[in-house]
Amino acid sequence: MKEETIDYSRAAASPAFQELLKKKRAFIVPMTVFFLIFYFLLPILTSYFTFLNESAVGPITWAWIFAIAQFAMTWTLCILYTRKADQFDRMADECKREFRGAES
Repeated sequence: MKEETIDYSRAAASPAFQELLKKKRAFIVPMTVFFLIFYFLLPILTSYFTFLNESAVGPITWAWIFAIAQFAMTWTLCILYTRKADQFDRMADECKREFRGAES
């Protein structure tokens, strides 16, 4: 069985791999920033402001609605990432095929 040696420096410098990294970064960085801001906004707002303590629907306050929205946001981001990860996986597979084809 022949062992493949891969020149990872060349593979990392390839245009297809650089495009994959660019697209992943363009998706992951804004989503991470959004998640962190949304996540930490609740404790910050409840610490310094009182408007979240006002009733939204009966005895349920805006703080509870915000907290429940965080669960919905987490599920939504997970679903979005799962779908996007399929695209990233296809791009990575294409990079591997392209690089292996160039090695032969």
